[in-house]
Amino acid sequence: MTPSSIRRRPRRTTSHISVQVAHALLGGVIAILWLVWPELTASPSTDRPAALAPRAPQQEVQETSTADLVLPLAALLAAAAVATYAYVRRTRRIRTRTTPGAPASATAPTLTHPLIQLDARAQALLVEADDCVRTSREELASAAATSAPEAMEPFARALREAEWELSAAFAMRQRYDDGVPSEASARRQALAGIVGRCAEAGRRLDAEAAGFDVVRGLERGIGAALEAAETRFREVAGRTSTAESTLAELGRRYAATAYAPVVGFVEQAKDRLVFTTVHLNQARQSADANEPGRAAAHLRAAEGAIAQAAIFETAVERLAGELSTAGKLTGAALTGAEAEIAGARRRMAEPAGGAQAPGARVPAGELTSRVMHADAVLAAVRETLTGGPCDPLDALRRIVRAVAPVTAARAGVLLVAAELVARSTTAGAADFVATHRGAVGAEARTRLAAARRLLAEEPLTADTLARTALHLAEQDVRTHGTPTPEATPHSTGVGGALLGGILLRDDPTPGPPASFGGPRTRGRHNFPLS
Repeated sequence: MTPSSIRRRPRRTTSHISVQVAHALLGGVIAILWLVWPELTASPSTDRPAALAPRAPQQEVQETSTADLVLPLAALLAAAAVATYAYVRRTRRIRTRTTPGAPASATAPTLTHPLIQLDARAQALLVEADDCVRTSREELASAAATSAPEAMEPFARALREAEWELSAAFAMRQRYDDGVPSEASARRQALAGIVGRCAEAGRRLDAEAAGFDVVRGLERGIGAALEAAETRFREVAGRTSTAESTLAELGRRYAATAYAPVVGFVEQAKDRLVFTTVHLNQARQSADANEPGRAAAHLRAAEGAIAQAAIFETAVERLAGELSTAGKLTGAALTGAEAEIAGARRRMAEPAGGAQAPGARVPAGELTSRVMHADAVLAAVRETLTGGPCDPLDALRRIVRAVAPVTAARAGVLLVAAELVARSTTAGAADFVATHRGAVGAEARTRLAAARRLLAEEPLTADTLARTALHLAEQDVRTHGTPTPEATPHSTGVGGALLGGILLRDDPTPGPPASFGGPRTRGRHNFPLS
């Protein structure tokens, strides 16, 4: 085999030839100057024949003029030679360096292009890893219904480790989106770290996928698992009418903004249950036809749809409870807010404490402005509460946010109100992402993960992040649309299953059901579902 050093020799030879040509040109110019210089510097009286003596003055003028022309020309040739040599040297450096190179005018695009590519890859891997974790969690819950806890422990541990890696990746991504770090090289390293965390999360799940299949044993027989799924299906289907009645009651009691997060959830729950009905029937038919692989694939699809239908219904019930609690808490929150504002006014009246604000000193005029704003907000909330159907959670949010700039209260009714609002918003965003993950991108998931991390310590910040996550997720879904393959009627629920990530996308048709595992294994049960 030809050594690498020999294989590289032609390129080096070409570069050396260019350099040698430049050297030769420079040497030629120097040689010409060496030959011409004596003629240019010789004295007319000693170097010219006597026969020409009468014409000496005119000849001297001509010689002087010639010298004046030759010297600039020689200098110009020398400068051209030096420039040629510098150009060859620079071209050689550009061609032989290991980093992506280009002329000076193209340097910026060349440097930023890899960073953009790495950013896009990091976002795609975040979405993929998050989907793998969510699907693995759902199937693990289904498997736990028919398996001993000790048998599921290795897979539960792998899931916890994957969740930890994913949480770290989301935290890194949030800092990256916040502009930390700011240097290009450090940002590239941060993106590489996100990619590595996501890869490790997927690797942990991939490593346990085969063992999970063995322990669950659906390919050996789906009898027990199918019965458990049918029992769960009947339970969830029975709650549909209750959720529908609850949503109608919310519409009568509260303003439209109060129950807006769950509008359409009952219809989507029904859609998932239609999908479940189809695939439970096909799972049983495939089992009777002695097609265990196909039967297991239909069962997994049905289990995923049942889990999402339950999320939709639970979200309606949970929001109803939160609105009821918030309605009971608004009076106490108003009283607590008024007490905090009165305390701020007393501090302003004190000679040494007039500029003391929560956690920092601010000018007395600014603190006065904050108090006046809080008073105005509380007055508007009172008017809203007495003016007809309202949104109690939004009322609490307005109260807490208005009073926060003027008080350092860390306990009491205002803290309880802040935590209730943040929990409600975060849970609503989480439900939406879980049931629409086939269309939700990395930014919404990153904000949701940050909201969960800050929920206990900074409820106001968590509430803001969760609201942003929900807005971004809804925007992603509107942009994506509901995928409804032409070959499959929408009445079968396939479009919702694709939107919810229950079925993997295999353009132009739906792919297999997602299952426990990482990116390499989550679509391993690739049996036709039609």
